[in-house]
Amino acid sequence: MYKKLQSIEKVDVLVIGAGSAGCLAALAAASSKKHRVMLVERYGFPGGTSTQMLDTFYGFFTPGETPKKIVGGLPDAVVNTLDDLGEIFLRPNTYGAGTGVNYNPERLKNVWDNLLLEAGVQLLLHTTLIDVNQKSNGMYECIFWNKSGFWKIEPKRIIDASGDADFCHLSGYKYEVAGELEPAQSMTTTFRMANVDLEAYEKAGGKKALAKIMAATTHPLPRKEGSAHPMNIEKCISTVAVKVAGLRALNVEELTGAEVEGRRQAFVFEKFFRQEVPGYEHSKIIGLSNQIGVRETRRVYGEHRLTKEECMLANIPQDTILLCGAPIEDHRAGNSGEMETIWQYIPQGGVYGVPYGTIVPKDSNTVWVVGRCFSATHDAHASCRSMAQTMAMGHAAGLAAIQSLEKDEAANQLNVQALRESLFQQGSVLEVPDKKAFTGKNDWALNTNQ
Repeated sequence: MYKKLQSIEKVDVLVIGAGSAGCLAALAAASSKKHRVMLVERYGFPGGTSTQMLDTFYGFFTPGETPKKIVGGLPDAVVNTLDDLGEIFLRPNTYGAGTGVNYNPERLKNVWDNLLLEAGVQLLLHTTLIDVNQKSNGMYECIFWNKSGFWKIEPKRIIDASGDADFCHLSGYKYEVAGELEPAQSMTTTFRMANVDLEAYEKAGGKKALAKIMAATTHPLPRKEGSAHPMNIEKCISTVAVKVAGLRALNVEELTGAEVEGRRQAFVFEKFFRQEVPGYEHSKIIGLSNQIGVRETRRVYGEHRLTKEECMLANIPQDTILLCGAPIEDHRAGNSGEMETIWQYIPQGGVYGVPYGTIVPKDSNTVWVVGRCFSATHDAHASCRSMAQTMAMGHAAGLAAIQSLEKDEAANQLNVQALRESLFQQGSVLEVPDKKAFTGKNDWALNTNQ
């Protein structure tokens, strides 16, 4: 079928998908400086959700009045670089998710580029996985397509960071499809607006006034909640307001419909903002997300499956590879058909540990899975999907792949304590800080200049 192969590549570690999880997996794997690492991405830039649709990293800090910084290590390098460029500020603990690290997503594309290339990662953009063949020795051949034609890549270790678990799907690993057991989280087209008079908006009551205006409006808004927050660019705001539910992101016709509906809703919101919200009278949409934001599709069954009960117990098991304190944030259609967000907080501002087995597909010898397709139930996934956590997953998977190569350890038989030591040496936070704690080269956690 693929007689016209343009290239056959042999690599040590192949990372599929250059979202925040995949980028960190590639950076971590390349940190050994001993192995050939390839990162493949279907879009023309890295970053995934971090550059396609959002402008804020959540999950670095716990929610509440006394936030603790619970993610560190290589993810800090990304924020440090943005901070050096003057491209971040901290958003207050709004909408219940905790302090957010706001950044310029266009600059972040360039930052991801530079970090990956400086680390020696071989980056292939505009390249899509289309097939997987398992060889007799248990290894895999991955078939990709790009403008140069078909490529066959033969990796020794694979990290599936595709978001939709495309490699795991094509290679036969088992997974749950969102919506089969519980309603799938809705999809969101984000949009940005320019020429907003933020001073007038705040004088009129800011987000509290906005909530009241939304509740009383006669505009046909799909939901009467959501965020509209300042960006790094003066007089510009970014939103998470559009909600598209009931359509499957793994069905191309339904995904197409979701894209069209998301854009329609965005301009319904624009009309509402311009007509009813103080400070927005002369504003207009200047950008939509590159694609509609998909919160969940396939969730792989791993050696361990994170559950809501584990999150709520706030335990940190011995095989923890990252921490999370984010609430369960479940975007879905309510009983009346209107969109709503259901929040459930970890008791007493707690933090839980995410076990190593959540990033290892069941019975895997050479494969890891990170990002929103990792092994978790619907509720646990709705807590542990913030980008700081997905970056921490990638960090762990990249180091695990290198340890697997160098120690000849199967993914599902890996010495997790040795992995934890490697993570600790690179600055990861694996225990809850006693007090508000900051790590990283720069003290960006105190950068509140906006």
